[in-house]
This record gives sequence, C-alpha cells and structure tokens, in this order.
Amino acid sequence: MFRRILFLLTVPFAAVIAFSAAASATSTTTINPANAPTGTHFQHGTSATCSVDTSTLLVTCSSYQLNGVGSSNAAGSLGATYSATVNCTNHGGMLVPVKSSAQTAPTTTGSLSPKNGSLIVPSLNSGPVPTAADFFAAATCPNGNWTKSLQGGSITLSSFTYTLTFACFSGPFITITGNDP
Repeated sequence: MFRRILFLLTVPFAAVIAFSAAASATSTTTINPANAPTGTHFQHGTSATCSVDTSTLLVTCSSYQLNGVGSSNAAGSLGATYSATVNCTNHGGMLVPVKSSAQTAPTTTGSLSPKNGSLIVPSLNSGPVPTAADFFAAATCPNGNWTKSLQGGSITLSSFTYTLTFACFSGPFITITGNDP
C-alpha cells in the first residue's frame, strides 16, 4: 500500500508548477495538455514558478523552457489585482472605511517563437503596485464633501493570474492563480 501511495504522490509532482508567497496565500495550478502541441514537456530541471515579494507585493513568474512544442508560437501573460481600505471622513469627523480595488495592466511576453522544438519563456513581473491615487479613484465616498485617506498598511495583493497560451489553441496550457484569502 505504501508503494502505491508514494507512486500516486510522485507522478503528479512531475507536472506541478510551484507558487511561493506569504504564508496565508493560496494558489491553484492547471496544466492542460489539450492546449499544447502533443509531446510538450518541461525541460529537465526547469518549471514555471510564481512568487510574491512580501515587502513590495510584486509578483514574479520565473523563466522556464518547454520542449516538444514543434513550431507552435506561444505567449505568456501576468495580471494582478490589489486591494486597500480608503477611509472617507466628513467634516464632523465621521469615518467610513471603503474597500477599494485596483488592477495592474497585464504584462505579456509577446509572441514567443520556438527554436528546434524548444520554447524559452522569459520571466514576467506584475508591474508597479497601484498607488494611493489609484485606490482613491476607485473608492466612492458617500458624497463629494468627504475627505479620502488611505488606511495605513491596507494595500494587499488580492490575486494574480499567470497564463501561457499556444497559438491556435482554445485556452492556456499553463494557468497559475494565486490569492490571499
């Protein structure tokens, strides 16, 4: 029985894409072989990984190599959503906290062309974390006479999505999603 369990745990591991971030973050990884040329596989010793820098909240997805892709082009994309609490205060001192959400513009690898059946996918970064002004623009106070202020330490990474999609396929081959519950 032990050998069977060990086998079941190690076989899927070969196709796992790693995610590392703050201890409270969770992620989901999907590899869909139907959305890639037959025979597509990671170069030995490489894998797609995404990590979050807890001091800057930037998401970085690493470079990796896929083999067996034939002549199929692909493109990678990374987008992130951040949230913060904007405090709305009226002239009488009444404070109302408002949740605000802002997204970074997705970054992309552009079209990637394989060479000799191998595709090198470069790393991607989520881009700058939205500023207080971005969150102010997204927050709605009860009326225009209220003053907005960003609650200290409230900017968080809500979620991110990384995909690698081959040309002429209906969906992504690799999808990594992460969120902070």
